[in-house]
Amino acid sequence: MRTILLVDDEERMLDLLSIYLSPYYRCFKVNSGQEAVVYVGNSHVDLILLDVMMPEMDGWSTCNKIREFSYVPIIMLTARNEKSDVVKGLRLGADDYVTKPFDEGELLARIEAVFRRINNKEQKGVHFKGLWWDEESHELTYQKQLIQLTPKEFSLIGLLLKNPNKVFSRSHMLESIWENNASTEDRTIDSHVRNIRDKLRQANFPIDQYLSTVWGVGYKWVSKE
Repeated sequence: MRTILLVDDEERMLDLLSIYLSPYYRCFKVNSGQEAVVYVGNSHVDLILLDVMMPEMDGWSTCNKIREFSYVPIIMLTARNEKSDVVKGLRLGADDYVTKPFDEGELLARIEAVFRRINNKEQKGVHFKGLWWDEESHELTYQKQLIQLTPKEFSLIGLLLKNPNKVFSRSHMLESIWENNASTEDRTIDSHVRNIRDKLRQANFPIDQYLSTVWGVGYKWVSKE
């Protein structure tokens, strides 16, 4: 079940949203923009419903802060329906904008539409805790910071990211990435994995928590999501 983070300073609105959405999604509630930023930084979220008018850190500032390190879809919720507000939210990185009061059916339809767009995009890439492996641009980024990889390194980490928790033997990796090149040896895989680890450590991604060596076999990408 997909996870939605509900962000609003009004407890009544959080409860109402949870009642609407809980039959279809797993919902978590926070009362401020600051809490939302911390939550997204530490936990997996599939989508955020973000109120605009909140004290201390409003929805626009929250959206802008989250976009510094995450591509998680964001739908803004607000009683303000001026076109300039809608444009501002979209330019800051929101995926959609819903005005209060809203119809339950329309809200669900908009959430489903955002997920459809994301699914179409993710056919060409993989998101993982701030990492974005983009097959179309052939780039790997972490919190929007580009990580320079060789073509083989890019293909190798893509194979692992697209198959979380699956153990790949070195021979399987050679067959998938090097296409049975007879001059390529198993230790080539170890060298490339070592380089990937070094480069992601330099980018401050906690690679050692996820890229795991399975002794005597090969490697796997560990995901608890």
